Amino acid sequence: MPADAAILATQQPCNNCPIRYRAVCAHCESEELDELEGIKFYRRYEAGQTIVWAGDRMDFLASVVAGMAGLTQQLEDGRTQMVGLLLPSDFLGRPGREQAAYTVTATSDLLLCCFRRKPFEELLRSTPRIAGRLLEMTLDELDAARDWLLLLGRKSAREKIASLLVILARREAALIKRRPQGRIAVELPLTRDAMADYLGLTLETVSRQMSALKREGVIELDGKRRVIVPSFDRLVLESGEDSDGGPLS
Repeated sequence: MPADAAILATQQPCNNCPIRYRAVCAHCESEELDELEGIKFYRRYEAGQTIVWAGDRMDFLASVVAGMAGLTQQLEDGRTQMVGLLLPSDFLGRPGREQAAYTVTATSDLLLCCFRRKPFEELLRSTPRIAGRLLEMTLDELDAARDWLLLLGRKSAREKIASLLVILARREAALIKRRPQGRIAVELPLTRDAMADYLGLTLETVSRQMSALKREGVIELDGKRRVIVPSFDRLVLESGEDSDGGPLS
């Protein structure tokens, strides 16, 4: 979402929110939205800014409105691994757990719709629609984590990069209730270093594979953070999936 659109989102009621139909409030009726309005506030973060450190207390829960954040874990010897991405409409934090399980860092300029923890947890107990939607999102996240295990363990470097682009394209399209098809543009709010970390590759491999995809016409590069995909179906095939998102047999 462009910066001006993100700012506009903070000035609109929940009914006009750009993530309204995919966020934790997706199933809410007007009275429940009014209750959420009373406990929400917005926070903006610049790319590279830490939102919360692993182990720190989180006094809020949040939905990503615009931008992207990365979840990282650190080993005792100081090595870090990005273990997840938060995209628009994804939920940050866990009700009932006050300490952050991961370090969360903005990988691009980020806008969060935040909810004060205690009032939100009370709403969960009294509002089945919010609790049910959060359960749906948790199960979707579990499915995505299982898919990511396949990607990291079995896919080639080329397939990993194509898969990441497919994921981003599908999420962007879902926010406007469309299926990605034909020629599309994908915003890439990750540096090459961050892509390498998340995909379990070296920086040199990421750069080499991106160049190969460009050379073969699978993608076009429009600046550092924008990728043009001439044929989405071809990109899906490059990712090792079929058109429905399942692995090729």
